[in-house]
Amino acid sequence: MGEPLEVERSTPWWRDRSLLLPVTAGVLWVAGLLIDWANFELAALVVHVLALLAGAWTFVPGTLRRLVQGRGRGRLGVGLLMTIAASGAVLLGHVGEAAALAFLFSLAEALEDRSMDRAKQGLRALLALMPETARVRRPDGPRTVPAAEVSAGDVLLLGAGDRVATDGVVETGRSWVDTSAITGESIPVEVGPGDEVHAGSVNGSGSISLRATADGRDNSLTQIVRLVDQAHAAKGERARLADRIARPLVPTVLVVAVLVALVGVVTGDPMTWVERALVVLVAASPCALAIAVPVTVISSIGSASKLGVVIKSGAAFEQLGTIRTVALDKTGTLTRNQPCVVDVAVTEGHSDLDVLAIAAALESVSTHPLATAILTAASGSSVQADDVQEIPGHGITGTIRGGVVRAGSPRWITPGALGDQTRDMASQGMSVVMVEEDSQVIGAIGIRDELRADAAEAVAALHAQGIRTVMLTGDNELTARAIAAEAGIDEVHAEQLPTDKASHIRHLTAQSPTAMIGDGINDAPALASASVGIAMGVTGTAAAVESADVAFTGTDLRQLPAALAHARRGRRIMTGNIGLALAIIVVLFPLALFGVLGLAAVVLVHEVAEVVVIANGMRAARAEGVHSQGTPSRAGQDNRETPPTREAAECAAAQN
Repeated sequence: MGEPLEVERSTPWWRDRSLLLPVTAGVLWVAGLLIDWANFELAALVVHVLALLAGAWTFVPGTLRRLVQGRGRGRLGVGLLMTIAASGAVLLGHVGEAAALAFLFSLAEALEDRSMDRAKQGLRALLALMPETARVRRPDGPRTVPAAEVSAGDVLLLGAGDRVATDGVVETGRSWVDTSAITGESIPVEVGPGDEVHAGSVNGSGSISLRATADGRDNSLTQIVRLVDQAHAAKGERARLADRIARPLVPTVLVVAVLVALVGVVTGDPMTWVERALVVLVAASPCALAIAVPVTVISSIGSASKLGVVIKSGAAFEQLGTIRTVALDKTGTLTRNQPCVVDVAVTEGHSDLDVLAIAAALESVSTHPLATAILTAASGSSVQADDVQEIPGHGITGTIRGGVVRAGSPRWITPGALGDQTRDMASQGMSVVMVEEDSQVIGAIGIRDELRADAAEAVAALHAQGIRTVMLTGDNELTARAIAAEAGIDEVHAEQLPTDKASHIRHLTAQSPTAMIGDGINDAPALASASVGIAMGVTGTAAAVESADVAFTGTDLRQLPAALAHARRGRRIMTGNIGLALAIIVVLFPLALFGVLGLAAVVLVHEVAEVVVIANGMRAARAEGVHSQGTPSRAGQDNRETPPTREAAECAAAQN
């Protein structure tokens, strides 16, 4: 269990020491130029020295410390080049240019740090969704306590509009909760006794009590933040590429500068060539390259949280931008994992309600997963069954009004006259429950875990992006193909064991970068084998979340194409940054070597370009419009359905 995470407050710029020093250096440098222009050379020199000290203080101590700590391991950074260049400029009498170099480099570094901090604060801002206090039931009556002091087992009392302090299960009351800040889902969710409610959700108009299942400082919301926080501990593939370029470039630049200086010794004009060596040192410094990727990665990961997407590392984010194939689990990912009655066939003389009522009377004492679907479809029925007995692997039997009734699979109860209807149900991926009264078949009930309302739309959006889709499921072939056809997925692999799924993923990954999305323990091997593993819901199966590189905080599949579009945009920005950083070196190096540009001009061009790279990287923080790019809109649909009737309406629509 990780340490509790605290909300990080943004430091105002006027109190940010890392930003004030560069600003001070800049003001002093400009003041020195003005004083020098007024022919007060000594005063100008003093002011420029102060400007140099203010700017150099932000990077020289750290550079020297890293150099000493990294002795023998080649830890030569861009800061070392700037330190050498500034020192050389001072020795050559160019204190003003040294001050300019220190000011611009320190400003660029401060802006980078500021942008990094801003991105991190955007990630940590999720914790601001936690209320400061919670109302808890105690033996001596309700008490208000700090949210951090809530423990698992406490009973939370929630009124209208209260924010949930930690994860819990509803004990009493019914309401609906707004989870949009956590999952990005716009439609509130109905909750009642036994339903889970997650930290950060907002209670609706009803009053409910929750039994806390997690501490106030360690719940699903803090878990999301920890997963996001891991992104800062890893670098992506392109970040490593930038590092691989920058790492040998630093010593190479030092060697080239020394060689340029030696030319002056050989030609008898050491001052000119030593000065050029310093200019070359600055011109070829990969400072822009060093920051080209990190700002983009952290900005992108931070803004991904607005899409309900938690990305564990920069490497995962960059891989997400390369995905050309998406493999999807069926149950709980493409479907709601809430089976419901979608069809009823009856024999002559009986009605749908009669068949459902008899089946519900038997299933009221059953623990079978399909029992809930039948009970929901027959809600309001008053039929009671006696002598109910469940026969494992077959079905259930009992008596109603003295007659013997049975409900079970077609293997136990022969469909008889309903043979064609039951075969048609099975071909559509339904599980069939036969109902028999006094040894006569009276009906067949078709039950299916229905496709999520957003699944077909999400798959269509993936295809529109040129991404191949594949279904991997442990379910039977008929059910899998029926659901796949409804979702628009062409390639299906059914009846797959966890090892089979992982094997298919390895095969797909060998062909093209592949993402696997699932939510169960059986998906964990496949998630770990994919180029990018995506867990459906941070609060889902722990094994799936741990094996995945990316986790969705909600269940809306439209997050997937939106996240892929966002990642591709981030990669494009990274590529542009790396290209720009390398172009700066390629252009400035010969101009500096042949004396076309002096130290001041090179410093100015280089550091302005560095600021441009940072600004370009921060563009990745904009998540607006990604949904419209990644997923087609559902024109003409009104999503403002009354929360309590949503699931019932979906099952009713499926049955009709």
